[in-house]
Amino acid sequence: MRILNVSHFFESHGGGIERVAGHICRQLTITGDRAIWAASSSDEAPSPPTESLPLDCINPTERLTGLPMPIPCPRALIRLARAVRESDAVVIHDALYVTSILAMIMARTTRKRVVLIEHIAGIAFTSRLMQGAMALAKLLVMRPMLSAADELVFISDTVRRELMGDSPWRPSHLLFNGVDAAIFRPDVGADRAAVRAEHNLPVRGKLVIFVGRFVEKKGLPVIQALARQRTDLHFALAGAGMIDPASWGLPNIHVVGQKSPQALADLYRAADLLILPSPREGFPLVVQEAMACGLPVICGADTATADPKASVWLRGAHIDMLDPAGSATRCSEAIDNLDLSDFDRARMAEYAARTYSWPTMATTIARLLRGPPITVKESASADVVVR
Repeated sequence: MRILNVSHFFESHGGGIERVAGHICRQLTITGDRAIWAASSSDEAPSPPTESLPLDCINPTERLTGLPMPIPCPRALIRLARAVRESDAVVIHDALYVTSILAMIMARTTRKRVVLIEHIAGIAFTSRLMQGAMALAKLLVMRPMLSAADELVFISDTVRRELMGDSPWRPSHLLFNGVDAAIFRPDVGADRAAVRAEHNLPVRGKLVIFVGRFVEKKGLPVIQALARQRTDLHFALAGAGMIDPASWGLPNIHVVGQKSPQALADLYRAADLLILPSPREGFPLVVQEAMACGLPVICGADTATADPKASVWLRGAHIDMLDPAGSATRCSEAIDNLDLSDFDRARMAEYAARTYSWPTMATTIARLLRGPPITVKESASADVVVR
């Protein structure tokens, strides 16, 4: 089966959605399908065996508003339309990107089966203008996109409930992202001090790690406020983006840059907790990876309920991007009240390894593309929930 996967960026861009798209493409290839990945050419395309279709795009909104929104150029439209026609089915990641909207229109026009994977419910902007634009986009674009897909997949129960309500208006599937258990796992014998030293981090003291893009919506202003409040903590920030945390001039902020999966796993095991103070997230992959390493997590309240069965281990804090200092105070209280025992951490890691599976996710998506719809009884994992 020839499956076209459409996302806004390739994996090298560094975002969570892109990483998920990359894993799904690789797994579909492993299971025997032919997966082609279409995304903006602004970042390096994946290497073989993943087949890529780089699309020439402009991206003016990211510089002006922080919102990444690649807009395909005319030649890219022709290439995308041809790819949709030549495919047997299409997987689209998130509804509100221009590339997603165009792929949906093209797929409907050519009667191709579509699975839409919805990662987030929206973006929490501080600008009232952008808040209004997001609300309008959800009404005029997201709802029709959710309706147009043959199969609708959510990677977070929180996102599903926000977009579909407690009494969903159409069937959908709850299907969690996977984790590479060979890399992200506990290692009780790890030399934590040596890992910290390797990344130029303090060998002693409590270490809080953040992994993600350095942009406002990921909670960077909250981390800045928290670092000012908690001079007793060290913060390791892994990633890159428009914000430069080194410019804050805070001695307990340590920027380690973008890291490979193996290096991230080592940092998770060397840290004392992961913090992701971003509101209205889905279920970010970094949270699941930290769980698989046995690392306690403090995140936005929305993220903490993304997987109802995992919420017993996650500590959620109310994040208000208009009040970074207050949000930081709530995160600080969560840090002080963190009470996961070694037994709890082991149970959390075992649950993550057992539940979050890339092969299961890819196999389920492939079956959805072929139809008919999967039921809970038929699914390869009880984590696939049909609403």
